[in-house]
Amino acid sequence: MFHKEGSKIILIAFLLTTAIMSAIWLVSMPQWLQIALSVFTIGFLFIILQFFRNPKRNTELNDKTIVSPVDGKVVVIEKVTDNEYFKGERLMISVFMSPINVHVTRYPISGQVAYSKYHPGKYLVAWHPKASEENERTTVVINHKNQIQVMYRQIAGALAKRIVNYAQENEQIVQGSDSGFIKFGSRVDVYLPIDTPVTVKLNEKVKGGETVLATF
Repeated sequence: MFHKEGSKIILIAFLLTTAIMSAIWLVSMPQWLQIALSVFTIGFLFIILQFFRNPKRNTELNDKTIVSPVDGKVVVIEKVTDNEYFKGERLMISVFMSPINVHVTRYPISGQVAYSKYHPGKYLVAWHPKASEENERTTVVINHKNQIQVMYRQIAGALAKRIVNYAQENEQIVQGSDSGFIKFGSRVDVYLPIDTPVTVKLNEKVKGGETVLATF
């Protein structure tokens, strides 16, 4: 199953692959070169399909848990100051996505979208300390029914040149459902109340919509 954001790119990749493969086997050249070019072309198509895969996730809906919005590795767990929405200290958990990870973004909790904003910006490498405030990004804040607010931020990186965010203010959303897409990887930061119990560790690999990052 592939994400809708990849439909056009996947179609173009299939057409290019078909055209290139036809040319490779119609043009006279050494057989070893034909095989090498064919493997390279098919490999290119496989990478594109990997980028846009959208596997089904079984989210256990729970009003006491915050699930990871994306697949990847936990690279930061620390107290930070948020200057955009909360104007104060929050606990931040950052999940870094490599190009081979699933790039679908999912809602970490159920509730109502209180804030959703896109920010144009730079394309520093995703792990750069200033990426969270200077890179192209989207910020979404969700009001949980127990009056706790959770914020997550999609951050573009050196390769990720397009962020897709579906969250609309005042919309009721469901934990684990599709909230957007970051093409070709990057990172997502989750901002929680400062005393939130964290259930993951640094360098731990997580699955979007399934791995519990923290509890209320």
